[in-house]
Amino acid sequence: MRLQLVFIGNKFILNRPLREYIFRQVEQSYELPQSTLFLKDSDNTLFLQIERLFSESQNIIIFTTSRNFSTLGKVISTITEDNQVLLGEQLMPSKVIEHESRSYLLEHNDVMINVVQVDEMQKLPRLLLKSEDLSGVLHIFDEDEANISEMLIPLSLTYEVSLEFATIVEGWVLLRVESKKYGNIAKFVSFAKSLLPKKIIAAESIYDHMIDRLEANGKKISFAESCTGGLLSYHITKNNGSSKIFDGSLVTYSNTLKENWLGVSGELLASKGAVSAEVVASMSDGVRGVSSADYVIAVSGVAGDGSGSKEKPVGTVFVGLRGKEYNIELKLNLKGDRNYIQEQSVLFAIKTFLVINQEIFF
Repeated sequence: MRLQLVFIGNKFILNRPLREYIFRQVEQSYELPQSTLFLKDSDNTLFLQIERLFSESQNIIIFTTSRNFSTLGKVISTITEDNQVLLGEQLMPSKVIEHESRSYLLEHNDVMINVVQVDEMQKLPRLLLKSEDLSGVLHIFDEDEANISEMLIPLSLTYEVSLEFATIVEGWVLLRVESKKYGNIAKFVSFAKSLLPKKIIAAESIYDHMIDRLEANGKKISFAESCTGGLLSYHITKNNGSSKIFDGSLVTYSNTLKENWLGVSGELLASKGAVSAEVVASMSDGVRGVSSADYVIAVSGVAGDGSGSKEKPVGTVFVGLRGKEYNIELKLNLKGDRNYIQEQSVLFAIKTFLVINQEIFF
């Protein structure tokens, strides 16, 4: 479904947490928008911009504030040759197809428009625009895009689906599958899994899948983080149900806390350095000593700030993984700025954890 997002109001430009909350909610129901337009409160081109969108777009969601909600309704009514009426406790164009508090849907010249009012510290009203896309997401591990294309593109023709690929990190390819008019996504996914056994997870969110499978198997996980500064924990705890499988994390950024909280010896830190396989192994053991978790992931590395060296340049990251039947340390050589290195560290840690525990996650 071709989708245009419009934000009307200064707060959507200035209030990043509010804007990101809205994007998260949109992405739960729709494909990524074709484009996004931001208009300020005082924008005197509002009428012309909305009129243009109504003639060019197929589906539009307009997010506006309480300050601009009625003004936008007047603009829409003028463009659609309508008038506003009181529906519930708010003025809305009379030709709305569906409406709820702070959200209404209308159609104009085959364009579907959902107007949504939202301000800071409010729950986003229900989005009324129906998604017509039939799609699915596959996470494919330990294969590259070229091999996946060779295997799955002929299969996509058989089942009349289209494919879009993106490598997340080395050894982890995200594949979006969209159904054509008579496509069959379910059969495509089933056959793809038979071609790549123990390599495909069908899930919109890999973290939701991870939580669901750990809960189903009665398992828990804990972390020890240094260079990622709690980012690994964030990616787990931002999802519902994480409290059922996540014991917690110790963010030991300094060597002092690595010693005091995790029991990493000062001699080891001095001889091997905080960024080393030996230290992440000791960090993992330290977490196991204070947690009842079945699995542990530890991360330590050089993310930025010019703190790298010739032996351990920026992007050198070690990941330690502990389970009942394995002790693994992984060395990564990553590229990018500080934030991208942190994100890659988390993704590699999660990828490795999933692949090691195939019996649970695949």
